Amino acid sequence: MQKTLIIIGITIAAIGLFWPWLAKLPIGRLPGDILIDRPGMKVYIPITTMIVVSIVLSLIMWIFRK
Repeated sequence: MQKTLIIIGITIAAIGLFWPWLAKLPIGRLPGDILIDRPGMKVYIPITTMIVVSIVLSLIMWIFRK
C-alpha cells in the first residue's frame, strides 16, 4: 500500500510540473467527444477521450503486471 501511494503521489507531482505542456495536447478535444453549449447550460461528454485513457491505462497495468 505504501508503494502504491508513493507512486500515485509522484505521478500527480509529475503531471503538475508538466501541466503547461500537457494542456496543449488534444486530449479532451478528440473527435467523438460531445459538447452541448447552450445559454445557461454547458454539457461535456468526453466519450472518445475516456476510451483512449482506458486503453492506455490498461496497457500500462498489463505491462507492470508482467
